[in-house]
Amino acid sequence: MSFPIFDILARRADLGPERVAMEDINLGVQVNYDELNLRTGQTVALLTGLGVGQGDRVAVLCRNRIEFFELLFACARLAAILVPLNWRMPCKELELLLADCGAGWLIFGAEDAEAAAGLTARQLIHLGLDDSGGSGFRTRRDAQEPKQGRAVWPSDETWYLLYTSGTTGKPKAVIQTYGMAMANYINIAQAMDLRADDTSLNYLPLFHTGGINLTTLPALIMGARTLVTPGFDLELTVELLEMGDLDTFFGVPAIYQAISLHPRFDELDLSRVRCWGCGGAPMPDKLQQHFSSRGATVLNGMGMTETGPTVFLMDQASAALKIGSVGKPQLLASVRLVDQEGQDVQRGETGELWFSGLGITPGYFQNQEATAETMTTDGWLRSGDLGRQDEDGYYYIVGRLKDMYISGGENVYAAEVEGQLADHPDILEAAVVGVANKKWGEVGCAFLVVQPGHNLPPDSELSTFCRQRLASYKVPRQYIPLDDFPRTAAGKVQKHLLPDPNGSST
Repeated sequence: MSFPIFDILARRADLGPERVAMEDINLGVQVNYDELNLRTGQTVALLTGLGVGQGDRVAVLCRNRIEFFELLFACARLAAILVPLNWRMPCKELELLLADCGAGWLIFGAEDAEAAAGLTARQLIHLGLDDSGGSGFRTRRDAQEPKQGRAVWPSDETWYLLYTSGTTGKPKAVIQTYGMAMANYINIAQAMDLRADDTSLNYLPLFHTGGINLTTLPALIMGARTLVTPGFDLELTVELLEMGDLDTFFGVPAIYQAISLHPRFDELDLSRVRCWGCGGAPMPDKLQQHFSSRGATVLNGMGMTETGPTVFLMDQASAALKIGSVGKPQLLASVRLVDQEGQDVQRGETGELWFSGLGITPGYFQNQEATAETMTTDGWLRSGDLGRQDEDGYYYIVGRLKDMYISGGENVYAAEVEGQLADHPDILEAAVVGVANKKWGEVGCAFLVVQPGHNLPPDSELSTFCRQRLASYKVPRQYIPLDDFPRTAAGKVQKHLLPDPNGSST
């Protein structure tokens, strides 16, 4: 069922034209809602002149910037589809994504101009966001008379595409609708108590759902202020925290880890931030407790690109009592835990998380096979994540369905072993995989990142540590040190890119 969504930006500009919408910290550029609306209208005119129309795909390759959101809203007004590209990918992979989505236009920033120039396999119209000449985006945009475009956006229509992070190495274009954006706005605004006078920071990459939706697009819908920086800048983030300039903060565990290791961390007054949110990957209990000791209650959450993304976020009142929980489903999300036959499991038992609701994607763009594999016939999204629900209704993520191995006939969930290893005082982070073993079928191999200034303990010490906390079949048989892990933009470890354990030595 579809329902009309009226031009969000135009309505916001009408309700509060002088309110600051976005501020680019590096450039010192600030725009209010009236100005953002005007520039978006000019972008509509520019794209129209370039031949962009209904259903056309417009690719964008850039770091975080205000113009990205002008393009996002301009595409909505044109019924076009924005396709943010991962600037970490080499040209060969980007060419595959462009071919997959059928983009006819490529808009890019200065940092990615070389990559854009290498994308020549398709007939693309190129437009440089930072080109200072007459053919550049800003010059051509500013010369346009604003065009309003359509004022009503159907909720079930595709707004933009996000390619999955590829922890399995096979990205797919996840459809993001206008209805999904509104559902996420309601879910995350309620969960984090977002307010119209809030200031938040946009630094998570814009080719990822976190960069768009946690919490910048909800902030724009609400009429709040967003500070924009090209990417994560640890020193800048610490300065903003020191000055008390942020009301809310959303990050992935790797970001929280970096902040916690900053030399001035113990001096920060973290209580100035009203709400701390975390998602993208499981946050180690030890790290969550470390922030709590400094007056910051970090709320664990869980969602997917396919869920818009917000499904779960812990509540402030219970966070300290339910360490490790991602909370309860938010207002516009429905959740089931099911077994291998698709039957609901009992409370306390482990099952696969299935989702439904307004915030769920209708599927993968032009990929019916992948959509059928992920969506049930009655509209439930199979997440591939395993979870359980406690007696109070709070959910815990156990691990990935594909991130489980069988040792001696027993299921071993890698996330559980990783969580225990991360509690060792010398270990910063762990990634566990199952490797073939003649006797047991599979055994665990733990890749480890050591705490700064610490040394990797002997294997015997690590095994003893694990045996005190885990059943013997869960204890890894091999420990391999790494400087860092290959990661997605959300901080998830890309285990398929880890070294071959058989070719490594401890």
